[in-house]
Amino acid sequence: MAEVIKMPRLSDTMEEGTVAQWLKQKGDQVEEGDILAEIETDKATMEFESFYSGTLLHVGIEEGETAPVDALLAIIGEEGEDISEYLQDNDTSESEDKSQEESSKEQDTKAKDEKAEETDDSGSSDEIPEDVEVITMPRLSDTMEEGTVAQWLKAEGDQVEEGDILAEIETDKATMEFESFYSGTLLHIGIQEGETAPVDALLAIIGPEGTDVSSIISGGSKQKSKTEKSSKSNTEEKENQQESQQESQSNGDISLEDFQHEDASGKRIFASPLAKKMAADKGIDLAQVKGSGENGRIVKKDIEEFKPSQKQAEKKTEQSDVQSQKATAAVQEFTPAGEESFEEVKNSSMRKTIAKRLSASKFNAPHYYLTIEVDMENAMQSRTQINALPDVKVSYNDMVIKATAMALRKHPQVNSQWEESHTKIAKHIHIGVAVAVDEGLVVPVLPFADQLQMTQIGSKVKDLAGKARNKKLQPQEMEGSTFTVSNLGMFGIVEFTSIINQPNSAILSVGAIVEKPVVKNGEIKVGHTMKLTLACDHRTVDGATGAQFLQTLKAYIENPVTMLA
Repeated sequence: MAEVIKMPRLSDTMEEGTVAQWLKQKGDQVEEGDILAEIETDKATMEFESFYSGTLLHVGIEEGETAPVDALLAIIGEEGEDISEYLQDNDTSESEDKSQEESSKEQDTKAKDEKAEETDDSGSSDEIPEDVEVITMPRLSDTMEEGTVAQWLKAEGDQVEEGDILAEIETDKATMEFESFYSGTLLHIGIQEGETAPVDALLAIIGPEGTDVSSIISGGSKQKSKTEKSSKSNTEEKENQQESQQESQSNGDISLEDFQHEDASGKRIFASPLAKKMAADKGIDLAQVKGSGENGRIVKKDIEEFKPSQKQAEKKTEQSDVQSQKATAAVQEFTPAGEESFEEVKNSSMRKTIAKRLSASKFNAPHYYLTIEVDMENAMQSRTQINALPDVKVSYNDMVIKATAMALRKHPQVNSQWEESHTKIAKHIHIGVAVAVDEGLVVPVLPFADQLQMTQIGSKVKDLAGKARNKKLQPQEMEGSTFTVSNLGMFGIVEFTSIINQPNSAILSVGAIVEKPVVKNGEIKVGHTMKLTLACDHRTVDGATGAQFLQTLKAYIENPVTMLA
């Protein structure tokens, strides 16, 4: 299905953007994380990353063109996919917006006149003071509806300079640094660490020290961002940008030694994410690179064209020799510093939720564990034969999930939930599959897994795991599991135990397939085995019940032909 990408709002006051350059062309293959285009906002020129993978099917805004926020920027989908309906919907939407805009012009003009009269009569104005800047929760991705302040890097009362990182904000896609576009004192923080708020909610207020902003905080209309102020003259903004570019060009006369000195003294280097990655891959020190972007910002072109001077090359060689000598000396005369240090990492919302749920499960449910070893020879041969068929791909994990679902059908007591007054035995089999992501662990669910073929299980697990890693899982795709499977075998883990994913009564831990000596018919032979560990809630699943379930599961896996019926 095609993904429609709209003009993002890359700053809190951005109303429209200009496509400075497309880095991908129509028909190009796009991977998640690729830079699609460079977009000029009212503050700076920024690189815009793609959150989707596929083919760039349509470019809605050409280079040099300006369009409002939420205008159709691009469409990404499968090669050859029909996108006419998306284009038609966009044309209809634009015409409706245009007619609404024209019909509201007279009302806007009348409202402004009335407001001006009220201001003249009262002798006062509700406008925000010219030197006070109201910052709202920015929309940092095209699908972002709300954001969570992961960490404030400035506190109320701190002095803020333009370009300083104000906070780290968790979006629906990633955790991103949010820069200040203003200088002054941080007078007010509207959203505390860990709190979530919708886009355009009051995030912070910056202005001269001692300014009274209580009326802005309490006033409804006064909580607007400085959109009205910033949009008063697009011509002035463009002139300011040109002046900034001229200043950046004049700063280019700074010598290499001066630039190194400024960097060593703590001055922040401005560079695009792509430029930083390219510099790291090529081993280039960003402090040695002269930025050609706005306000001296280092961009992709600067890294591609960077050539170290002879003096820098000699200096690098000297530094390498010195480091080599120091390393030799360190080996000969090693003295431990004897200092202990810690790094504090802020717990994400996901990590807090995982900790809360697993703690409740471990402390409330009396766990016990049963382990069984499975002969995998027949399973390995069957998988090879199945995967030899055209367009078929089955993993060992798919085989385990299918066998588990069939075993649960024969042992429904394992497919149960504990309640204080009764035990709920599920007649349906919804298997949760634990998936590791950067922030922790999520458990997407395969509904009615016992009714799926192994090939269908493999396709669905792959799709759900991809969504989990890309933060696209819907809440309903993680709800309703009756049993859970956790597989660490692909990491070489031979045997492990898991904490039950409540309200389930059990969870299966799947280890790696190992080659080892086994005894068959009184002879020692080379075999392949896999260990399965079942964690059970003793309130609902007795030891004998868990053991019988594992025996049935073992029989299915060791004889895969029984799962094809």
